[in-house]
Amino acid sequence: MSTSKFGKVAVLMGGRSAERDVSLMSGQGVLKALQSSGVDAHAFDPAERELSELKREGFDLCFIALHGRYGEDGTVQGALELLGIPYTGSGVMASSIAMDKTMTKRVWLAEGLPTPRYELVRREQLASVSADQLIAALGLPMIVKPAREGSSIGVTKVTCADELPAALAQAAQCDADILCEQCIVGDEVTCPVLGAGDTAQALPVIRIVAPQGNYDYQNKYFTDDTQYLVPSGLAAAEEAAIVALVVKAYQVLGCRGWGRIDVMIDGQTRQPYLLEINTSPGMTGHSLVPMSARAAGISYEALCAQLLAAASLDHQEVRG
Repeated sequence: MSTSKFGKVAVLMGGRSAERDVSLMSGQGVLKALQSSGVDAHAFDPAERELSELKREGFDLCFIALHGRYGEDGTVQGALELLGIPYTGSGVMASSIAMDKTMTKRVWLAEGLPTPRYELVRREQLASVSADQLIAALGLPMIVKPAREGSSIGVTKVTCADELPAALAQAAQCDADILCEQCIVGDEVTCPVLGAGDTAQALPVIRIVAPQGNYDYQNKYFTDDTQYLVPSGLAAAEEAAIVALVVKAYQVLGCRGWGRIDVMIDGQTRQPYLLEINTSPGMTGHSLVPMSARAAGISYEALCAQLLAAASLDHQEVRG
């Protein structure tokens, strides 16, 4: 693949979200990979520079290595649409919906796709929320998390009623919307998807085995105790069903470029449940999309180049 056609490329990293540190790690990895492939790539931190500088400095494309708010939620995508600079990953609408776990669930449920039962609690309701009603609706254990955060930030697994108030309060520090979710006990897997529309294709499924089943921020990024199994070890028919499910989940949200969908498999029924989708997945040394790509014979450098080659805008200007 010729890299000269890319022109001058900005790797957007850092930003202002709670996932800034992870984004910087992702962005540095992408930057190094693109530069090693001969791309004229440069780091660009939107927390330190105005996005309008992208236009003034003549950037032709943007590789979005931002995570979380202001990077994965449609806001930077909208700004790049206005600037007319094509970017990697999903467009404005898909990014915005996918960042909001509650809205994502509503779309999936409307399309008949399985996702754990949930209740939405708003920050202003904390004083009056009934723990008994939440437990009656969702059971224990229960997962409590901010509706619009990633990297397991603000997430608590609640095992008894006494733990619920603190879990709600912790999530409320991160977001005004708190998602309380049925906890599916069983195998945890994740599956990346590349492409768009009918051409979207899944990469190999990864099965995640975390210490005590706790796949939290620390175990995601800063320890080597979590096992990532690819091949997943699942039965072939079961893996094929999960692949079909995640591709459908990706398509109904209108995603493009790439994404990674997390799934829990009920240990008793073997029913898979969609948890959430990441439309700007991590690209760190511990990240799962590069790991899955390697299993499919795609190097980190080739993956970055492939994603950059798919950079686009929601609204391509038609010239007569």
